[in-house]
Amino acid sequence: QVQLVESGGGSVQPGGSLKLSCAASTDSSSPNLVGWFRQAPGKEREGVAALRNDLGTTYCADSVKGRFTISQDNAKNTVYLQMNSLKPEDTAMYYCAAGSGGLWNWHLNYHYWGQGTQVTVSS
Repeated sequence: QVQLVESGGGSVQPGGSLKLSCAASTDSSSPNLVGWFRQAPGKEREGVAALRNDLGTTYCADSVKGRFTISQDNAKNTVYLQMNSLKPEDTAMYYCAAGSGGLWNWHLNYHYWGQGTQVTVSS
């Protein structure tokens, strides 16, 4: 079992920054695949970024490339999403998710989900 708790969401003006955190607690080994998804009202859930510990790789959606960065602190069992140059279209509920592998941006590859944290970008 893996429990994920997100934090760090909020309201920010266009061009601003936010850093989301995802604290993981598990009774076994740390999850291999950890990703961030987002979902805006009326839209499908979208993969934003992810990392795979077995491959040592990170992934990022084209829509956020160059603005968002995913990272982790193994000592704290926490994954971060640094979001810079935020745009109104980044407004969504952001979810942290964990899985074992597969395509990073396919939500069915993730077995555990956090409750979400709201990000609103507006002037």
